[in-house]
Amino acid sequence: MLGLSYFSFGELWSPLFLAVMLLLTAGYFVLIGPLSGRFQGSSRVPLWRRISFISGMLALYLAQAGPLSLLGHILFSFHMVSMAFSYLVAVPLIMLGLPDWCWRALLKGVLHPLRRVSFLAQPVVAALLFNGLFSLYHIPVIHDYVMLHFAVHRLYYAVLFLTSALMWWNLINPLPELRSLNGLGQIGFIFLNMVLLTPACGLIIFAGEPLYATYSDPQIWARAMGYCVSGSPAELLQAFGGPAFFGWLSPKVDQQVGGIAMKFIQEFIFASMLAYVFYHWYKKENGQDEAEVSAPSSELEKRVLTRV
Repeated sequence: MLGLSYFSFGELWSPLFLAVMLLLTAGYFVLIGPLSGRFQGSSRVPLWRRISFISGMLALYLAQAGPLSLLGHILFSFHMVSMAFSYLVAVPLIMLGLPDWCWRALLKGVLHPLRRVSFLAQPVVAALLFNGLFSLYHIPVIHDYVMLHFAVHRLYYAVLFLTSALMWWNLINPLPELRSLNGLGQIGFIFLNMVLLTPACGLIIFAGEPLYATYSDPQIWARAMGYCVSGSPAELLQAFGGPAFFGWLSPKVDQQVGGIAMKFIQEFIFASMLAYVFYHWYKKENGQDEAEVSAPSSELEKRVLTRV
């Protein structure tokens, strides 16, 4: 399917990266289980947070090392889906998987030296940082350069991950004492992020020609593919000829589909978050206390947890 049968198991599933992700997930369960008693204020982590963390790690693995990652080097449309999964799906799910007591421990320990740059987490700054870097990355000359230089590629993706976390912190921060946005502020922040990403998606969707040599020039494509599959660029060209071997869409249409996919996923995620924030803000304004609004677990979940 989609030409994946031409690649080996290792190229499709990146066993080393998978092992790292499994170790991190195991470490998470050790942290919230046997080691939780070492942290002040620790309590049992609800089932929904555990599921959220696992889902986020799975999304990140598929986007950065699994088949979706490989397809993202072949077709631009899959590249954009991979980007959406990495920074709009995986990051908030992983963050939601960490309970408040864990965040307090991180902020007092590992993350404490970063307090001098805490201004980067301010709502407007965080929104401009992530969306600005994301849009900058999709300027054709910058995108092709990053895709052709492995070290720069990994560094840029790591920075995008961190700035995405800063952006999401303003929406899913579980610590009331560090919460800078509430109610209408969060709603405005969501709209700001939806607007800031629109120009980049518009550029991609309405361009009159293919913008990225990585997905239209066979020579450039083969060089970029060399970072995720075995074989020299010459061997890849001899075997496949270029990205057209795998695609049923022209480079221009593939590019348009990618831009639409990114914008659709972003709109869906932020619209869902908007509905969630507005619902709880409305309930709070009508007399419910903060504890009731911020506690997502239901009576059914509590009964389930007692059996786990």
